Amino acid sequence: MTLTAQAISKTKQPAGFAAVAAILVTFAAAAAVPSPLYVVYQHLWGFSAATLTVIFAVYVAALILALLMLGALSDHVGRRPVLVGAVALEAVALLLFVLAGDVTTLIAARIVQGVATGAALSTLGATLIDLNPRHAPGRAGLISGIAPVAGLGVGALGSGVLVEYAPFPTHLVYGLLLAGMVAAGVAVVLLPETAGGRPGVAGSLVPKLGVPARLRADLLGLVPIIVASWALGGLYLSLGPSVAADTFGLHDHLVGGLVVTLLCGAGAVTSFLLRAVPTARVLAIAGTGLAAGGATAVAGMVAGDLPLAVAGTVLSGIGFGAASLASFGTLARIAAPHERGELMAVALVISYAAFSLPAVVAGVVAGRIGLHETALLRRGGGGPGSAGPGDPGAPPGDSGALEKGIKTRPPGVDSHPMSDSPHTIWGESDTRGKHEKILGGRHHGRALRHRRHGDGGTSRDDRRRAQRGGDHLGPLHRSRT
Repeated sequence: MTLTAQAISKTKQPAGFAAVAAILVTFAAAAAVPSPLYVVYQHLWGFSAATLTVIFAVYVAALILALLMLGALSDHVGRRPVLVGAVALEAVALLLFVLAGDVTTLIAARIVQGVATGAALSTLGATLIDLNPRHAPGRAGLISGIAPVAGLGVGALGSGVLVEYAPFPTHLVYGLLLAGMVAAGVAVVLLPETAGGRPGVAGSLVPKLGVPARLRADLLGLVPIIVASWALGGLYLSLGPSVAADTFGLHDHLVGGLVVTLLCGAGAVTSFLLRAVPTARVLAIAGTGLAAGGATAVAGMVAGDLPLAVAGTVLSGIGFGAASLASFGTLARIAAPHERGELMAVALVISYAAFSLPAVVAGVVAGRIGLHETALLRRGGGGPGSAGPGDPGAPPGDSGALEKGIKTRPPGVDSHPMSDSPHTIWGESDTRGKHEKILGGRHHGRALRHRRHGDGGTSRDDRRRAQRGGDHLGPLHRSRT
């Protein structure tokens, strides 16, 4: 028998709502964590930008397929069984990341993570609506809009900090997330069940996008703002850190995380501040913020004006947050209990398709016309121009790039918008084994912090080791070309 809101324990409901919100943030953060690490993996294993595009694409494909097949499952079997499976799969993915020693394992980890994230997102969104406090009827929609955006920002920033400063950068962050997933599993087991008992389990597993006829007009009205906002989010997550490095010379991994956090932080704050504003007005703010933010960011990139680009990012974040609040808040309000999982799945499929497809296209285009030009095209700017000093299309050894403190890369080393820097870190191929050993330990953080300062940023001990012909300076230290 389907459990109703009256059957849910009053003592468990507030705690359960908070726990589900925290789990939603954790899943979103875990999805963003691998991005700053792609450049490290690319250095270690020497794969191309095309391979990096594949790694990104398989994650999104798995996520969307999971949404199509599993999005409505919790309406039939209950929220808890689906969430237990999603948390378990996420834990498996994190273990694969820890054990990854080649591209194949990395791809497998991203596929498993995509399935886990797809199963979790729609179910968590539906569970929030089920547990929504009666005295605050709009809270579920508010948290559904804030939590994923905040999670992306936290994940990108936290990963950037650990990659830049902490030891064991390819392991520590996943260990922390794994501990978080253990806590999430305990919380899910203790959650009150709020759905289930509907027939048609087998039919719900057939991939489809199903929206009740009475809700189609409302959903279609939200599609333009969902697509615009999530395409912008995909732009920033895929190109933002790389553009910060290429256009403004900001190569620090922490800065790469801050680019995403600035967008997502502004979005989360906006969602909270606009929680009591009528939906029509929130939609107007969303459209204005996205348009003004995109135009301002482009102007900052063209002029090389960092404060202007930051202002554009904040405006874009305001639009992103307002769009998330308006769209997910509306869906939370109009969906009946037995429609929540399926409707959230449809909205998330639209969101992640808009988020990912432009990023994949950018990955291909950037290899042909250059990163800076690709970013302008993605933001609606002008077409590709000639490569100037410091541009990714400039030849290796370009003096203008060196004057700006940017180390150019040798021929054949790819840059990619899904890495956190367009200047892919390289080393001598015959020392990769040594590099892998150093990467897992303390030398990584120091070498990473000094890699953009040339030989002058190398520690005294590192220089002595190099003079003795012993260990190299670490995997992320660049030599001048």
